[in-house]
Amino acid sequence: MNNGNKPIGLFDSGIGGLTVAREIMKLLPNENIVYFGDTARVPYGSKSPEVITQYTLEAVSFLLSQDVKLIVFACNTVTATCLEKLSASLSVPVIGVIEPGARAAVNATKNNRVGVIGTERTVQSRAYETAISALNSQISVHSKACPLFVSLVEEGWLENEAAYHTAKIYLEPLKEQGIDALVLGCTHFPHLKTVIGKVMGEGVELVDPAEETAKEVFQILNEKNLLRQEETPATYRYFVSSNPEKFARVGASFLNRPIEPISVIDPQQFKDKV
Repeated sequence: MNNGNKPIGLFDSGIGGLTVAREIMKLLPNENIVYFGDTARVPYGSKSPEVITQYTLEAVSFLLSQDVKLIVFACNTVTATCLEKLSASLSVPVIGVIEPGARAAVNATKNNRVGVIGTERTVQSRAYETAISALNSQISVHSKACPLFVSLVEEGWLENEAAYHTAKIYLEPLKEQGIDALVLGCTHFPHLKTVIGKVMGEGVELVDPAEETAKEVFQILNEKNLLRQEETPATYRYFVSSNPEKFARVGASFLNRPIEPISVIDPQQFKDKV
């Protein structure tokens, strides 16, 4: 098989990474995609670095078994925890969502005051602060962990009262800091854009790293001459570790297209194979 015709692999702890998949589908409609959501073990954000790394190794092993040409860690928690550690040892290019998100935030802010929301693990890692500071040391970064947002998205509670009041409690402290750009530092969070935007107001630009991540995927594939050349329609395959019915129902609303086929796998069968 021509390497360019191999699929792109995406990995997330659950449904959230479909935000990245959606942007890749829009920018690169000719590319085949294999998506794995570890729905049995979501959320990752409150787990230890060791556990997150082990789960990621299992997911990467599965994606490599699908003969992917590039892997996207479509999860901020995974990117912050183990992208650097794992990428050097893998046989295919691996990219995360934090560096692209940091670039988008630097371009978005006008007053050099940026907010970042994410899981507990992503916020504790200070990965966004490091990445943004490397691009512009004049920018002050104000971070807030919003762990309940992941559960709201996984349940499909995107615009109800529970979502709004949770967002208001989490985000009021960031409003008080006078930020004018807010990084949605978890791939689940863009699904809550409506309520987040309502709480933050029109003066704050919401930064979704997914679009910049898709651009980076294109750049890497183009540089390595790995863009798919076949004229046949692209194929999208979805794998989860549990509850395919909910994934199909909620995920279809994210992508505005049916999600099929969906297969259920146990990622632990790939344990220690990287």
